[in-house]
Amino acid sequence: MESLASILAINLGTACVLMAIVWMVSVRIEDASIVDIVWGAAGALLAITSFIMANGDPSRKLLVASMTVLWGTRLAVHIGARRWGKGEDFRYAAMRANRPETFPRRSLLTVFLLQAFLIWTVSLPAQVAQVPPVPRGLTALDLAGLLVWVVGFGFESVSDRQLRRFLADPKNEGKVMDKGLWRYSRHPNYFGDSLIWWGLFLVAAATPGGWITVFSPILMTFLLMKVSGVPMLERALAERREGYREYMERTNSFFPWPPR
Repeated sequence: MESLASILAINLGTACVLMAIVWMVSVRIEDASIVDIVWGAAGALLAITSFIMANGDPSRKLLVASMTVLWGTRLAVHIGARRWGKGEDFRYAAMRANRPETFPRRSLLTVFLLQAFLIWTVSLPAQVAQVPPVPRGLTALDLAGLLVWVVGFGFESVSDRQLRRFLADPKNEGKVMDKGLWRYSRHPNYFGDSLIWWGLFLVAAATPGGWITVFSPILMTFLLMKVSGVPMLERALAERREGYREYMERTNSFFPWPPR
C-alpha cells in the first residue's frame, strides 16, 4: 500500500491528466463547459483511486468512497443533462470572447488545470480519511459527518430537481423560482454542496491528523459564496430576469432562512 504523500501525488497527477484530456476534447468541440461535467466525476475518481491505494480502516474507506462517488456521479449526470445541447456556458463564452485566438491555450491553464488542482484540494478529506488504519470502525464523529453529508446531499439533489421541473414548464419562462427550498435560499443547491464537504471533513477529522483538511470545506464554501458560485450567477440573473432583484431583497443568498 502507498503512503499518504504518494497517494496525494498520484491523485494530483491523475486529476491533471484527466483534465488535460478533457481540455483536448473541449478544443475540438469549442466548448469549455464540459469541465463542469467532469468536476464531480473527477472528485469521484480521486476517491476511488484512494480507496484502491490506501490501507485505512475498511469501514471508513467504504463510507468515504461511497459518499464521494455518490455526490460526484449525481452532480456529473445532473450538469451533463442540464448542459446537453445548450452550447458553451456564458462564463466561458465571455472568456473566449476576450482574445478568442488564444483562448484554447489559455484555457488549459486558467480553466482545466486550475480545476484539476481545485478538485484535488477540495477532495483532500476524501483522500486523507482513507489512509489511517485507526481508529478501528466508525466513531461518533464519522456518524456526525455522515449526517451532515446526508443533509447536504438532500439539499443539493432536491433543490436541483425542483429547479429542473420549474424551468421545464413553459409557463414559468422568465419567472423567478421562489418555491420549495428556493423560498428559503437563493442558492440551496450551493448550500447543500458546501455541507457535503463539511460532512466529509468531519469523517476525515475522526482520523489522526485529519483535522488539517478543514481548509477544504472552507475553500469550497468560499468559492461558492464569493467567487464562482453566487456572485457570478447573480450578476447575470439580476440583469436578465425580471423580479430577481426583489427576490434578492427578501431571500437569503446562501444559508436557508424564512423570507423577509
